[in-house]
Amino acid sequence: MSHPLRVLSLSTLFPCQQRPSFGGFVANQMKAVAALAGSGEAGSRGGVDLVMINPIGIPIWPFSTRNPYRTLALCPPASELGGITVHHPRFATIPRLGADSNPARIARAVLPLARRLHAERPFDVVDAQFYFPDGPAAQLIAAALGVSFTVKARGSDIHYWSTRPRALRQILECGAAAARQLSVSAALGRDMVALGLPEISLRVHYTGLDRARFHVRPRGEARTEIASRLNLALPDGAPLLVCPGALIAIKGQDIAISALAGLPRAHLVLAGAGPDEAALRTRARQPDVAGRVHLLGQVSHDLLPLLMAAADAVVLPSEREGLANVWIEALACGTPLVIPDIGGAREVVRNPSTGRIAAREPGAIAAAIADLLSAPPTQAEVAANVEQFSWEENAKALVACWREVVEGRG
Repeated sequence: MSHPLRVLSLSTLFPCQQRPSFGGFVANQMKAVAALAGSGEAGSRGGVDLVMINPIGIPIWPFSTRNPYRTLALCPPASELGGITVHHPRFATIPRLGADSNPARIARAVLPLARRLHAERPFDVVDAQFYFPDGPAAQLIAAALGVSFTVKARGSDIHYWSTRPRALRQILECGAAAARQLSVSAALGRDMVALGLPEISLRVHYTGLDRARFHVRPRGEARTEIASRLNLALPDGAPLLVCPGALIAIKGQDIAISALAGLPRAHLVLAGAGPDEAALRTRARQPDVAGRVHLLGQVSHDLLPLLMAAADAVVLPSEREGLANVWIEALACGTPLVIPDIGGAREVVRNPSTGRIAAREPGAIAAAIADLLSAPPTQAEVAANVEQFSWEENAKALVACWREVVEGRG
């Protein structure tokens, strides 16, 4: 293939002006794909012409008059991000009730645009960045355009949506029709095969890493800086634990707080916002942990790496993950993990320098943290475990997958 590989990529999670951090990891991946093409890395075989479509669901009235939908409706029809044109077509959604039927509505909303762009210059492949709802929608769009499609599984798009019979039927049909399925971890891939998805078209595609942002900083210096920038002064010698992520039940911040009761000198920072904030604040005031839990709200992308570098451990008692980006980011900052045995945890926590895997309950989490603190690895030892991760390598693997599909290889 000598002409540029033309790809239509569909992602319901993707940043726009109204929600700039939404789906940032997908944006990082696609910016790396665009950078490959611009640098000539992908150009030796024709380059990549990438078009992003970010369908935005706006519910029916009266939900559309409420935030966040009222603000989200202000998103322009198209935008630019890292040299990529991003289209933002609207599709109708029904909050709480109609999510299982979103793929068909997404396809109806996207097809007029996709057909017009395809007529101007044909697409070689359609790509879906999530299994649900993006995958079945991409399947419909690719069939209408007469091209192959690929689909990526990331975690909840398999573990949650497969529990809903109507969504599961669409997932299985999508997997059977896909030219290639990608999974963020081998463990998630095994779950997909157990679900009934075909193993023959499945490939593992690990996440990337922004090395300019997530890297080792001397822990003492990082603590001094966060003390001033985040007003987070800790007693001398107090272990610092960080739990980053949205404040929602499946992330398990309540378990991390309860584990703190078994670590009488440690302090815990929650970096994130979400609907569980009030309940977590109430729990943080209980006598067994009072004064040692710090809820910082949403922490900026610039401060999060500094906060993780300052920590003795990053603790994430999630209920489910595929392979969390934040696991890799924490290790790159030289900070070991304490996580449950979920998703690709054992593909990341492979030796004592990467941290500990513990049961998802306070006593086990506390014991794992205590064990880690009793013989802490150096930051350099921790960071060495993720030397192979970068967005550039991630992008190269994704482009190679698309080429295999278009050229009929594999």
